[in-house]
Amino acid sequence: MTLFGTAGIRGPVEEITPSLALSVAQAAGEPGSTFVVGRDGRETGPALAAAVEAGLESAGADVYRLGQVPTPTLAFASRGRRGVMLTASHNPPTDNGIKLFVDGVEYDRQAEREIEDQLADGSSPAVADWDEWGRPAELDILDRYRDAVIDFVRDRFDGAEHAVSSSGPLAELSIAVDCGNGMASLATPQVLERLGADVVAVNATVDGHFVARESKPTPETLAEFIDFLAGSEASLASERRGATAARADQFDLGLAHDGDADRLVVLGPDGDVIHEDTILAVVAAHYAETSDADDPVVVTTPNASARIDEQVREAGGRVERVRLGALHEGIARERAEGGPDTEIVFAAEPWKHIHTAFGGWIDGVASAAVVAALVAEAGDAATLRDPVTERPYRKVSVDCPDDAKTDAMAALESDLPDAFPDAAVDTDYGVRLEFEDASWILVRPSGTEPYVRLYAESDAVDELVAEAREVIESAVAASR
Repeated sequence: MTLFGTAGIRGPVEEITPSLALSVAQAAGEPGSTFVVGRDGRETGPALAAAVEAGLESAGADVYRLGQVPTPTLAFASRGRRGVMLTASHNPPTDNGIKLFVDGVEYDRQAEREIEDQLADGSSPAVADWDEWGRPAELDILDRYRDAVIDFVRDRFDGAEHAVSSSGPLAELSIAVDCGNGMASLATPQVLERLGADVVAVNATVDGHFVARESKPTPETLAEFIDFLAGSEASLASERRGATAARADQFDLGLAHDGDADRLVVLGPDGDVIHEDTILAVVAAHYAETSDADDPVVVTTPNASARIDEQVREAGGRVERVRLGALHEGIARERAEGGPDTEIVFAAEPWKHIHTAFGGWIDGVASAAVVAALVAEAGDAATLRDPVTERPYRKVSVDCPDDAKTDAMAALESDLPDAFPDAAVDTDYGVRLEFEDASWILVRPSGTEPYVRLYAESDAVDELVAEAREVIESAVAASR
């Protein structure tokens, strides 16, 4: 497919136009169907939302307008119906995108392909008869979504086994949240406060220009927030919530979101960014350990660390992998292939988590609340991460022309195992090699750039990368 990527349709607004939004919506809608439509805070969102609404209604679908909401809120609202979210997630403000949902789950490849095929044949999507056009209505869903997250976390952590405080599972925590001028401003601080935490929210005004920092939260873009957590006098736009909001040098935890609140970055009290795979591992272990199923399964992606497998095994579960951007497809596959004692307890790729007991969508707001509750339960962030073995990690891009990728990857399916004969090999999504000491490498072609990506994790990571890179470069050279 050329229109849909790993997370819907996304790109600069010169490409993501109202005309495209209208056509996609007309292809997705049909008489008698119902859609919810939401958008993030980008300047181009209102025009695209208007085009989507026109397309859906002219195809015969009724539309509930949600207005500005986090993407997980739109997904929550799409349960029992369909949904369209206008967002470019962590992309810059010059971009926007279209993400489709059905019954709380992102469209799978087949559903996206059907829409793309309709648009590719050159004909205009069908318009319903004049008396079958859909009708619009407003729907205020944000309070119900926040209540649902709060109830989910209270149910997991307020019981006798996990209770931390009678006044809420987060009553012992002070938390700083960097909302990045994004949609988390409308959900995460409010949820954490109602769960008992003292919360300081920074950059908590929705602004489609992302004036405070870039939408994608990274150690570089979070530099001011990191200084703030570490106790410096950096000036940040902050909104204090709670009667006893902590001073900047007393936070137990820092949390940061992207533009639409599906991603979460977790920071320690000194401003250190906790590795995304470590967070994934401790949350996955929690769900595996607390599951009543005999076969608890965690779904993740090939680029995720073996530390996840280690923690989930110790918790009594197992890990299965699926291609990047397809966690929902992996969940469906494992449910279909599993037995009566199988439960998919968690699904995640770095930064993005699906809490399957809560819903089938990626949810950074729920992740913020669950991670905070786990920190409260452990006593502090250091104790929570202590059981996880964190090995050095590298990601390397090796030049490879697009027309050489197929032949190069075919060659690497044999060349890499030959170079590392002691490794276990998986070629489902690239070439992944795992070693007995829990070191691993993954080689996969970039879907958007002329590179082959090499991911590696090992106590001797530099040596492992150097040896693997030599094999990759030889395969690329032979494929040109």
